[in-house]
Formats: sequence, C-alpha cells, structure tokens
Amino acid sequence: MKTIVIKYPGRLLVVVAGLAIVLGSCTSKPKSDDEDTSKVDAQTPVTVTAVDANAMSDYTDLNATSVFLQKNYVKSNANGYITKASAQQGQPVSEGQVLFEVKTKEAQAIGNSITVLDTTFRFSGVNRIKASKHGYISQVNHQLGDYVQDGEALATISDRSSFVFIMQLPYELRRYVNPGESIELTLPGGQKVESSVASFMPSVDTVAQTQGVVLRISSDQQIPENLVAKARIVKSQKKSTQSLPKEAVLANEIQTDFWVMKLINDKTAVKVPVTKGIETGDRIEILSPKFLPSDKIIVTGNYGLPDTAKVKIVQK
Repeated sequence: MKTIVIKYPGRLLVVVAGLAIVLGSCTSKPKSDDEDTSKVDAQTPVTVTAVDANAMSDYTDLNATSVFLQKNYVKSNANGYITKASAQQGQPVSEGQVLFEVKTKEAQAIGNSITVLDTTFRFSGVNRIKASKHGYISQVNHQLGDYVQDGEALATISDRSSFVFIMQLPYELRRYVNPGESIELTLPGGQKVESSVASFMPSVDTVAQTQGVVLRISSDQQIPENLVAKARIVKSQKKSTQSLPKEAVLANEIQTDFWVMKLINDKTAVKVPVTKGIETGDRIEILSPKFLPSDKIIVTGNYGLPDTAKVKIVQK
C-alpha cells in the first residue's frame, strides 16, 4: 500500500492509494473428472433382424370362380298336370331318381272310366320324370298341380361331374400355366384346395385380355357355385436362398440403387449396397452380398440413416 501526501495552502490532504480492497471475489472451481465428459452422440432407436435361408417363390394370385359347366334340364314328356313333385332347390339327386309325376290331360279328364269298363286294362296316364345325371337341383320351375306342356323344363340339375373353377389368366402369363400342372386354390376363410389345369377356353376377353382356364379339384366336398377363390401362379421358385423383410431394404427415389443398414457393433450401423432377387408378399431375396447368420440388419428405424450412423437397439 502507498501513501501520497499533497500539500495545499493552509491544509494537508492525505490520499491513500493502493490496491483495491477486495470485498468479495468469485473464483471458479476446477472441473472434476466426472464433470469433464465429452458430449454423447445422438443414437437412433432401431430393431434388427437376421437373414433367412428358406425357400422362396415368385408368384401371382388370380381370381377363380366355381361353376358347373354342364346343366341338365328335367323336361316333361307329356301335356298334363304335375301330380307329384319331389324336387327341391339345392337337393342332391342321383341318376334315375324320380323327381316328378305328370298325369296327362286325357287321363285327368277320363279318370278311371276305362278301368271300370275293363278291369284288365290298367290305365293311369301318369308319366314318371327321372333325373338324367348325378348333381344338384339348382332351379325348380314348377310345383304340384301345375299344368305343363310336352318338352317344358320342370327343373335344372347342375351336373356334379362338371364342377370346376374358372381362372381368368392374363395372356402374358400364359407361359407359366401348363395343362395338367397343379395349382393351389385358397377358398374364402383360408381353406386350401389342390386343383389341376384341365383345359383352356378357346377365346380371350377383348377388354381385359384374359383367358379362362378350367381347374378341376379332386376334393369331394360340396362347394357352392359362384364362389371366388385365389389361384396362385408360381413364376419361379428357389429351394434355398437368403432373404430379408421388405422393410429392411431401402432404395433411392428412382428405385435403381438398393441397400441395407448393417450393424458393425452394438452402436454403429453402416450402409451396405445389395442386389435384389425375387419378391414375395413380405420378403425380398438378396442375391449379393452373402450375409452371415450372425449379421444384424436394421429392420425398423433405418429410414434416413446416414452411412456410419449411431444407433441403439431396442426390443420390438
């Protein structure tokens, strides 16, 4: 501290100058080791999967509708009145089964007069109308008591042996379907039925450019007409190939480059270009590169990730 004396006429002024008296001070504590940490990079939560090495097939599902190709008409063989009618719609019938009885109008008018005159002459005037094929009654046109004419249709029988599915096949897929080959049908509800290609319709729809394909089933189960099933057309098939879920494979905007995000450790993912093969409903074949069963591929959270991204694996 330094004292300065200044003299003025008649007075003495003493000025004390020196270092300022520190009333308080703030000193920074040195950072501890715990506080001196580096900033942690942001991590994207992801889920991972592994490659599969199972059979894959490239297929197309088409509609196939059940139909009876042949329908037989039960016709009256005389002019007269129906005195018996046992045909009911939906009823299964066998060949030779009596469905109607028709009494001629002459017999109806004469009654038993002839029999009364000559008891040895048994005249009834009743004609029995029988089913000509096995099948199902799909339509009944007349009931008991109706007057019908000779040749008039009384009922319609859908021929059981003519039951098939008709598949509408786009003509460009014709090379994938051959006579005699097996085609799997999936009925509404998920039931699967095997069928075989029986024949091809001789014409093509002018608008849709589809050709009807006749598929016969080996099952004896009763399937109604006009039921729409899914027919699977297999274009190509591989017994064993590596594949990934579709969500795991990323692409550029014009769908020319494809890649996946592969983990090189538990926190880092890198971009790996891939070559695609066939696609199914939810999986994509990976032709190259060959992944190991232990490789982890990001399946969700991968969209927009840069190459060498920081990630955090979470449970699905």
